[in-house]
Amino acid sequence: MTTLAPPPAPVREDGARHRSGPPADGGLASRARRLFTGAPDDPRWARPALWAILVLATALYAWNLSSITGNTFYDAAVYSGTKSWKAFFFGALDAGSFITVDKPPFALWVMGLSARAFGYGTWQLMLPMVVVGTGSVALLHRLVKRDFGAVAATISALALTLTPITVAITRDTNPDPILVFLMLLGAAALLKSVRTGRLMPLVWSGVAIGFAFNTKMMQAYVVLPAFFLVYLWAANASLGKRIRNLAVGTVALIVSSAWWMVVVDLIPASSRPYIGGSTDNTVWDLVIGYNGFGRIFGASSSVGSQGNGASFGGEAGLYRMFNDTMGGQISWLIPFAAITLVAGLVLRGRAPRTDARRAALMLWGGWFVLHYLTFALAEGTFHPYYVTAMAPGIAALTGAGGVMLYNAFRNGSAAKWGWVLPAAVAASSVWAVVLLQRVSGSGTLYAVAEVVAGVAGAASVVGLLLARFTKRQRLMGVAALAAVVALLAGPAAYSASAATSSTNGTNPTAGPSTGGMGGMGGGGGQRPSGTEGGPGTNSGDAPSGSGDGQEMGQPPSNSGNSTDDGGSTGSGTTDSGTAESGSAESGTTESGSAESGSADGRTGGGMGGGTQVSSAMITYLQKNQDGATWLVAVATDQTASSIILESGEPVISMGGWSGSDNAMTLAKLKSLVKAGKLHYIVVGDSGQGSSNSEISTWVKANGTAVSDYSGLYRLDASDVS
Repeated sequence: MTTLAPPPAPVREDGARHRSGPPADGGLASRARRLFTGAPDDPRWARPALWAILVLATALYAWNLSSITGNTFYDAAVYSGTKSWKAFFFGALDAGSFITVDKPPFALWVMGLSARAFGYGTWQLMLPMVVVGTGSVALLHRLVKRDFGAVAATISALALTLTPITVAITRDTNPDPILVFLMLLGAAALLKSVRTGRLMPLVWSGVAIGFAFNTKMMQAYVVLPAFFLVYLWAANASLGKRIRNLAVGTVALIVSSAWWMVVVDLIPASSRPYIGGSTDNTVWDLVIGYNGFGRIFGASSSVGSQGNGASFGGEAGLYRMFNDTMGGQISWLIPFAAITLVAGLVLRGRAPRTDARRAALMLWGGWFVLHYLTFALAEGTFHPYYVTAMAPGIAALTGAGGVMLYNAFRNGSAAKWGWVLPAAVAASSVWAVVLLQRVSGSGTLYAVAEVVAGVAGAASVVGLLLARFTKRQRLMGVAALAAVVALLAGPAAYSASAATSSTNGTNPTAGPSTGGMGGMGGGGGQRPSGTEGGPGTNSGDAPSGSGDGQEMGQPPSNSGNSTDDGGSTGSGTTDSGTAESGSAESGTTESGSAESGSADGRTGGGMGGGTQVSSAMITYLQKNQDGATWLVAVATDQTASSIILESGEPVISMGGWSGSDNAMTLAKLKSLVKAGKLHYIVVGDSGQGSSNSEISTWVKANGTAVSDYSGLYRLDASDVS
């Protein structure tokens, strides 16, 4: 009898060989099995590789969790939200709901719910960030795999995992990781709507971007032109239906974006907090000005300074992503992604209008290009960690475009573009060596990465060319693997540094310090005092003033004993008047004097400029609060957030982040004092704006100076005429 051999496993266009077998029965056991082994038509290595990448991502984001600093500005707002549902809803900095942070509150809600469920502390605040960071990797893998196969998906997921700035910002409490995850959810729903032509996925895409808007406002809209173009061009529906569906999706986008803003602006100002960062106490002004056109054109509505904050990421211009500050954070794969985007679109040039691969390339290419131009040319406040939003586009193009070029090169088809692969690998490998040369001498890790990138890159290019001439497929596969090693060696070194080094919670970066404003933090940048821990606690080490070893965020003791950690400065002082122009992410809390190492040339301003608020003063204020709602009123958010985290009490920030918000007026101050809601205020010799000067003059004329603490005044109802 003749025995027939089973047919070989099918080979997909991505080059991976897949398992053959009966289709899954769709039952619970089958779905559970697929969770760990993958679908029957997946390569055997695909699902284990995905799990390994997800474990790696989780390890990078959560490694040595107790050392994670976080942004004390947002930490204080989350803590306040655990004490008051009103503060929770508005995203107020303090539990008394005097002023909001300068962002919408969705990220604060996510962290706040975690803190309410599990208690306030380091891991409770970081848990959502680790989850959404790892979730973004898994989601990108799924999206790329659907259109380009398991090999492309694996490369894309690994590239996103090892993006240095993504590792740095995911180990923080800034809202960006949540923003990226929501944007990826929007992309997933959009691509589904493009494939099926159905309306509801497009509606859900709009809802996801709307929630992203309520995380970081206008930054969520950067991808919208690409979303609209891809759907209008490639959706599997007639033109009329595409236009109608886009109209409905736009309505969903507007509603999900604007509902919180509309609700807040309809509430009388007397019944809600002042909108931090606005000039007229409305969310709309915050959207259009401070967090909108002010970021692009440099004229922030609440600060009014041209080019405000641009120095954190270097000068605006097309080269910004490659400069000394930004290069090591995001630019490693930009040359490869740009080349594969162009080549991939050309290779799909004759495909039908509804071609899913071309639609995906358009989406990821638009994601990359729009973010690149926005961040590179922005004249307003710009921080290195903003560009984590660009990482999914770069990672997807690296995996998807790289596999497309590899197939063209291997098959000998489209010969003109097939030869682009060795050139792309060579260009990116050379750029990786250049970036690592910039930090030569910074440590063995970077020296090893430089050698690996150079050697693997050269081996890959030579191997690809030899394999093409000799028709040796195995050699070509080994050369492609070497290319992956060359492209990711540098990012891996920077990411390892970000995961194992203390970072600046307000301006996190990866790798060694570059010496610039944007380089403060990760991998050698000095962590400023006053950014560790939570209320009355630290983030890993025992408090310098006590031996109880509390973890960050445990409820502070109000017995009068305080520590020098958890929001207070390491030296026991916080600069209450030092205001940094820019956003809530604009830099670091100044601690102590300029000699403390955290000063960077900024000048004091606002009410309380140049006045020190010490831990001893906080202890005094707690003992003499006398039933007031707020412990004290200070100049800026930086000072207020540090005191909130140390004392656990509501603190008024009179001038918002920059010290120039008109949140406190003399009439409002008098009413608070007369009602017994505020007894203490810190004022200094300088003031920004007439209202601040007016308040300082009135307080000094009518209040009682507390002689032990310079700048501190006591006010009682009897002092108000």
